[in-house]
Amino acid sequence: MSAFAIQPEELRGLLAAALGDQVRSVAVTLGEVTVEVNAANYLDVMRTLRDAPGCQFEQLIDLCGVDYSAYQETGRDGARFAVVCHLLSVSLNQRVRVRVMCPDDDMPVVASMCDLWSSANWFEREAFDLFGIIFEGHLDLRRILTDYGFIGHPFRKDFPLSGHVEMTYDTVQRRVVYQPVTIEPREITPRIIREENYGGVH
Repeated sequence: MSAFAIQPEELRGLLAAALGDQVRSVAVTLGEVTVEVNAANYLDVMRTLRDAPGCQFEQLIDLCGVDYSAYQETGRDGARFAVVCHLLSVSLNQRVRVRVMCPDDDMPVVASMCDLWSSANWFEREAFDLFGIIFEGHLDLRRILTDYGFIGHPFRKDFPLSGHVEMTYDTVQRRVVYQPVTIEPREITPRIIREENYGGVH
C-alpha cells in the first residue's frame, strides 16, 4: 500500500462516522474495508460515499452479483443474492467494498447506481443477465452477454451446466432455431499422452 494512502482502520472509522446507522457494519478484513448495507439504504449510502468530505469515491470500478445458495450447506443463513461494489477515490487514494443483500430470493431487486456512476450501466446489465438481479431505476436493463431468447441466468448455482436449450442452424428454414438440449451427461477424464523417453523414463 502506498505510503500516502489512508490506513484501513482509519478509513473504517471515517466511513462509520459518515454513514452512521444507515449501514449494518463497517469492517476491516485482510487490510480491506467492507461496508455492509441493507437494500433500503443502498442508494443513500452510495450517494454519501460519493459526495461526503473524506469519502469522495469518484469511481465505481466494479459491480457484480453473488449467489450464496451453496452457503446453506455450511449452516449459513440469510439472503441468497448480493450485489458487491468496489469504489475508488482517486483524489484521496482509498478504496472500499460495499455489499448489499437482495431481500427477496425469488425476485432479487436493489436500486440502480447509474445516476451516481455511469460505469454502473454495463455492470448492472451483466449482473441482471448472469444472476437475474433486477436494478430498479436502470433505464436499459436487458441482457448483455447471452442471446435475447436465452432462458435462465447462467451464474445461478441451480442453473444446469448444459443449459436448457441449444441452438442450431436449420438449412430448410434458413435461420437459427432453438430446441431442448440433447447433451448426455458424461465423465470427462483427460488422457495424458507422452512421447517415448519423456523425462528420461523408459
